[in-house]
Amino acid sequence: MAQLSPHVRNVPANQIREITQAAWATPDAVVLSIGEPGFPTPPHILEAARATLDRDETGYTPNAGIAPLRAAFARHAGAASGMDISPERVFITSGAQQGLHLALSLLLDAGDEVLVPNPGYPTFAMTAKLLHAVPVEYPLYPDNGFQPRIEDIEALLTPRTRVLLLNSPSNPLGAVFSRELTRSLVELARRHDLWIVSDECYEAFTFDVPHVSPLTFDGDAGERVITSLTLSKTYGLTGLRIGALVMPAGLEQVASTVMESIVSCVASPSQYAALAALTGPQDYVANASAHYRANRDAACAVLDGKGIPYLTARGAFYLWADMSSVTGGNVRAWTNRFLKEESVAVAPGTAFGSIGEGWIRIALCGDRAELLEGVRRLPLPGHPA
Repeated sequence: MAQLSPHVRNVPANQIREITQAAWATPDAVVLSIGEPGFPTPPHILEAARATLDRDETGYTPNAGIAPLRAAFARHAGAASGMDISPERVFITSGAQQGLHLALSLLLDAGDEVLVPNPGYPTFAMTAKLLHAVPVEYPLYPDNGFQPRIEDIEALLTPRTRVLLLNSPSNPLGAVFSRELTRSLVELARRHDLWIVSDECYEAFTFDVPHVSPLTFDGDAGERVITSLTLSKTYGLTGLRIGALVMPAGLEQVASTVMESIVSCVASPSQYAALAALTGPQDYVANASAHYRANRDAACAVLDGKGIPYLTARGAFYLWADMSSVTGGNVRAWTNRFLKEESVAVAPGTAFGSIGEGWIRIALCGDRAELLEGVRRLPLPGHPA
């Protein structure tokens, strides 16, 4: 058989999917390894998708998406950033992951470097590699609350550095950037003429702290920030694959050309469902946020009782817990043993980078009783499962 491209053969396995698929094959397993919202989709969103099919609006849409949805995303991004965002700057994508691929396709050439967080979501580096670019990890250390430090990022810059990828609220950490840190990161990019790609999948879910978008500091027409938004987490629409990029003015034509070569356009029922989500009742978002906060607090209480250290989640719907006293220096292997012995799946911290060794990510988005049952089965510090 002819060989696949080396850059595809060398893409590492996704450890999140590895443990989750093993859990799905385990009878009665408690699955806390994947972030899948569990609430029913609001009826008005489903009706909007059905109505699109009923009127047979199933043809191509513009590459950038239907005009009402672009305008709705522009209003949404403008309200979040305090900026006046033109709908022409909004490009509808097939979920955040395709949006990330599109954004990096516009910015990176073979051999260019993109700065990605460690720990950070694994597809950041995977996408860069698929584009023949080089992911360079900037560290997020426990002793700094897993927040980036400007000096650590500047130390990694080379003449090939093109993009700084940011993620706040963070998956897997639940960390949220302050306004001051966000401003400093945009200023760093401006000093060194870098693009910023800001993954804001979890923008709707912060607890006692605000979400601050880098768009806030990027000027009226945008200068160097591309923001990736999605409705997958906000409204539980993971299967509809709907998101958006907010780009600096002037990139519309090239983005349309690149989009045409990838997927042409997003499915029209998904676009009208998204329009209904953004413009209709917002009860789902408020209820989901309250549920995630309550799940976080309940899970933290169990961890406190066990003496297991963790990072207090200020956003998203994950809890980042330190199990290094029991994992023996190989948290990936430990999570697989834990699943076999206790029928609980958690994501190994190394799925998100080397600094995640000894840590686990616990998804907070599901049923509370199941969540607490899984957390209760975690071994006490110094007592391997």
